[in-house]
Amino acid sequence: MPYGYNGKILRVNLSTKEVKVEEHDDYFYRTYMGGAVLGAYYLLREMKLGVDPFDPEALIVFAPSILTGTPAPGFSRHSVVCKSPLTQAIADSQAGGFWGPELKFAGYDAIVVKGKASEPVYLWISDGEAQIREASHLWGKTTGETQTSLREELRDDKIRVLAIGVAGEKLVRFACILNECKHANGRLGMGAVMGSKNLKAIAVRGHDKIKMQDKDTVIKWAKWFSQNFMDNPSNAGLHDLGTGEGLMVLNKDGQLPTRNFQTGFFEGAEGISAETMHRTIFQKGEGCYACPVKCKRVVGADKPYQIDPFYGGPEYETLAALGSDCGVSDLVSVAKANELCNKYGLDTISTGATIAFAMECYENGIIAKEDTKGIQLNFGNADAMVKMVEQIAKREGMGDILAEGTKRAAERFGKGAEKFAIQVKGEEMGMHDGRVKGMVGFGYAVSPIGADHVVVEHDTDFDFNAPDIFVEQMKSLGLLKRCKTTGMDYQKLRMFRYLQFHFSFMDSLCLCVLAFAPVRTFTMAHLVAIASAVTGWEMSLWEIMKLGERRINMFRAFNIREGFTPDDDWLPQRIFEPIKTGPREGARYDPDELKTMRKLYYKIMNWDPETSIPTKAKLIDLDLPWIIDELEKVGKSVR
Repeated sequence: MPYGYNGKILRVNLSTKEVKVEEHDDYFYRTYMGGAVLGAYYLLREMKLGVDPFDPEALIVFAPSILTGTPAPGFSRHSVVCKSPLTQAIADSQAGGFWGPELKFAGYDAIVVKGKASEPVYLWISDGEAQIREASHLWGKTTGETQTSLREELRDDKIRVLAIGVAGEKLVRFACILNECKHANGRLGMGAVMGSKNLKAIAVRGHDKIKMQDKDTVIKWAKWFSQNFMDNPSNAGLHDLGTGEGLMVLNKDGQLPTRNFQTGFFEGAEGISAETMHRTIFQKGEGCYACPVKCKRVVGADKPYQIDPFYGGPEYETLAALGSDCGVSDLVSVAKANELCNKYGLDTISTGATIAFAMECYENGIIAKEDTKGIQLNFGNADAMVKMVEQIAKREGMGDILAEGTKRAAERFGKGAEKFAIQVKGEEMGMHDGRVKGMVGFGYAVSPIGADHVVVEHDTDFDFNAPDIFVEQMKSLGLLKRCKTTGMDYQKLRMFRYLQFHFSFMDSLCLCVLAFAPVRTFTMAHLVAIASAVTGWEMSLWEIMKLGERRINMFRAFNIREGFTPDDDWLPQRIFEPIKTGPREGARYDPDELKTMRKLYYKIMNWDPETSIPTKAKLIDLDLPWIIDELEKVGKSVR
């Protein structure tokens, strides 16, 4: 019998209203394991070349992994995989919370959706049964209203609801998907793809926990984590202050994105810090399934805006994107913008970065007060920032242009606006400065999904000031030396490659990076032991690392098929320019260094150094020979 997985994948065609179950053997599950890799399998196998993300024939895959639902910290996540409407490349976004485990408890390992319903619908999945139901009464509702309505309609307040808001319905290109109205598949426009299919929500209820081959071992290590996580400096900080714990540290070091990445030091940082949040608007910490860390913040306030605690509170990325990057130091305004993003279904990173881009355009005369309908879109104008969140979600006024993302908005504005669009492959950059963190910057450039901040562990976790425990845990990957923070050299290129595989398998197994090595409490050995205990397979770190490498190569193959080239593995012009002020004044990314390291990276990956196409030898090594045919039948030569 299978352990860790159900052996059933739900296939839904919204155009034909067909719902069926697909079954695979043990080989399939051990090769792809779920999450991002499973999603990439379906996109490469079934989506035709050049299909628009909003086309009914486009697929969107909702995939936990063989380990999701394990009753231990860090095993709560699920991936959503599709072709991104923001980048036109493959997209992969993970969310924590409770929805992923609940889908497993309901009997399914993934949902593959295609087609477009003739009217709004939602999926209702309960203990192995699945139905497409009419949802016109939910269209136009916020995520919170949708969740409340579905729980009332289905008469069960334990139902887990994954939903889009009005931003997804309006096809905002960075609309997100939320479960519990606060856990987001945030990046790359997943919510817009759901909206294009008239799919408002997926409600799930299941009563069968996942079957584990050795439950006692899993429980033993889960208890060990709960008893020891406060000894880890990262997990202790996350428990006490949430992900915002590092904001003041980054600001002191001169690497807090400020005013659209013009500088890395924000004079108003203390006003939006986690410490200030806890003194003022913090109410409680919350966590995901089976996790005692409780890094999620819940906040509330009455003025200058009323903040509804139902929608949680801002993470670090949100504090920076809607705060320092927009020059806004008012915490309640940032919290209100976060609440609106969760209500309407907007990615907080792209939303904040897009508003910051518009603010710099405004201050440079590229757009004027007449264009913004009287809104003074200067850096630091908190009211204007909040108004623009509303306008983007509803595609009103200037928000209709900004809803396309910075790349398309810059093309629309012209007048040199492109230099203010801080994006890679169309995705707005995460709130970490690649001019300071060399591996992070390199990851922004070469990542198949764009400028995402969680494709590699950050340089500062292994530099000469990092805690010993981080460096020690990294050694199990064969990475034995500390590194400098800035730039790339041969040592850091090797480090990047191994850590990229590590983060890639985390996304494939749907594991939380805030629970596992090389920085957090669970070590690599713990992961292997728990994975083996759940599945009954004698797993190894080697096998798991190869899974991460498989994902990267599958993602690269999809993008190559869609026309991406090495020219797309690049950084925005601003990252090649010196930071203007603060402790890191003058720091910049060297374009010649990027060019050199990029070619070396392709060679290390066993990709063609001129085209970045994975070689036949590499695809065979990863048990992906079928991708050779997929590429060659669309005219991409695999050597």
